[in-house]
Amino acid sequence: ETWSHCVRNPVCSGKQPIFSTRAHVFQIDPNTKKNWVPTSKHAVTVSYFYDSTRNVYRIISLDGSKAIINSTITPNMTFTKTSQKFGQWADSRANTVYGLGFSSEHHLSKFAEKFQEFKEAARLAKEKSQEKMELTSTPSQESAGGDLQSPLTPESINGTDDERTPDVTQNSEPRTEPTQNALPFSHSSAISKHWEAELATLKGNNAKLTAALLESTANVKQWKQQLAAYQEEAERLHKRVTELECVSSQANAVHTHKTELNQTIQELEETLKVKEEEIERLKQEIDNARELQEQRDSLTQKLQEVEIRNKDLEGQLTDLEQRLEKSQNEQEAFRNNLKTLLEILDGKIFELTELRDNLAKLLECS
Repeated sequence: ETWSHCVRNPVCSGKQPIFSTRAHVFQIDPNTKKNWVPTSKHAVTVSYFYDSTRNVYRIISLDGSKAIINSTITPNMTFTKTSQKFGQWADSRANTVYGLGFSSEHHLSKFAEKFQEFKEAARLAKEKSQEKMELTSTPSQESAGGDLQSPLTPESINGTDDERTPDVTQNSEPRTEPTQNALPFSHSSAISKHWEAELATLKGNNAKLTAALLESTANVKQWKQQLAAYQEEAERLHKRVTELECVSSQANAVHTHKTELNQTIQELEETLKVKEEEIERLKQEIDNARELQEQRDSLTQKLQEVEIRNKDLEGQLTDLEQRLEKSQNEQEAFRNNLKTLLEILDGKIFELTELRDNLAKLLECS
């Protein structure tokens, strides 16, 4: 069997995967080189294979019968973790960048460890191949060394055309930094959102606990009724035993009946003990529900304090804006007054100049 056949059917004889996991597969957009394009509609199996014919390690993934990843691991490759559940590596032979979105950080770490392990194995294999090439000069051996790093076929790296929003996103476009005046409000807004999320979670938990509490209360009432019935039954049985002991003349039959009744009473007492333990557990759950209620009230109070602080900061910002506007108006009025004064001063200087010229002419005439 050829390796190309094993790409289409990796489970063929002698081509069992070394390691497999499941992930969403992406490729970098060849046009923008920025956006990720999904090549699988859902999570698919991504496996490491060892190609014994070429002495190389490969990463292969199939979506149905189509190979969406067929990447040969080389010593210069690097697998980069870009987030807690997303990793990528560049394949220069395929002229693309592959991205994998995992369901957990553990799966990502395991895949990265295997990548580093097989990358080191590929480096050792390359060094051994180079040593063999240096020891021999036959064309066949040189050709074999060349096969070790033969490029992949274009058909094996084509992805699907289906577009889907990835479950794991890459680095988003950088946002502009807020101004110094807006920084406290963005921080307060983030805190408010955090407490609102906590409050919503506590409200949901409180609703569940309230429902469980009501159900438990109903069960407690029912068990109390059953307990009272068991007690009445036990008393009745005790009376019946007493009557039988007094009335019956057949001691053996009474003793047997008494033994049976005692066993029944013992069973009823054990059942009563179980019910009492259940009641204690329900009381503990009620106490826990009360503690959660107190926590919710505390978080509500903190959220109100944050909202008050946010309003105070908004008032301070409004006051600063008004003061800034007033200062700008005063500066504008000062500039206008200064401009008017300069115009008047220019006029006076011109008049003085004319007066000087007239006095000079008078002096000359005299």
